[in-house]
Amino acid sequence: MESMGKKKPRPRRSFTPEFKAEIVELCRRGDRSVGQVAKDFDLTETAVRDWVRQAGVDAGERDGLTSSEREELARLRRENRRLREDVEVLKRATAFFAKETR
Repeated sequence: MESMGKKKPRPRRSFTPEFKAEIVELCRRGDRSVGQVAKDFDLTETAVRDWVRQAGVDAGERDGLTSSEREELARLRRENRRLREDVEVLKRATAFFAKETR
């Protein structure tokens, strides 16, 4: 009884940039709605809407971070996290050696 009405989560899938571009082009043509394109290709409507929105940003039609800016931001955040971890290790090592020399 408890499982009634609960959907099993979809496994996470990844799509090529070419596939996403084709889906965006289908949506922009206007023959079919975003919902219909999503349904036809067994995609979530939210994902298709996000692809269309991001394509608009990348083309300069909308405000926001372009795909390359998003990639750079993610890379910089990873690097920042790694550097913070390095600093933390150095702080611990400094404290350890300072304690040993006394």
